[in-house]
Amino acid sequence: MKTFKIFGIAAIVIGTLATLTLTSCSVEQATAYKSRSGAQAWGENCIRCHSTPSPSSYNDVDWSTIELHMKVRANLTADESKKIFEFLRTAN
Repeated sequence: MKTFKIFGIAAIVIGTLATLTLTSCSVEQATAYKSRSGAQAWGENCIRCHSTPSPSSYNDVDWSTIELHMKVRANLTADESKKIFEFLRTAN
């Protein structure tokens, strides 16, 4: 029972620190994040869950279908989705 309490307290502390770290983002960091290219956003977002396919692996129609699915699945913002899939369409 003590183990569960320790893990619970540790989870709360870690969660609080993570929240504080994420919400203390400076204006410069937020601007840099928004100005990322589609290639950067693709590499940073997609690699989290799976290996990234080559842009030439799919055609424009396929990428459009994948965009609809991954925007929701990966919780991408409209701007991120637009940049990523414009990059993929121009690179294929």
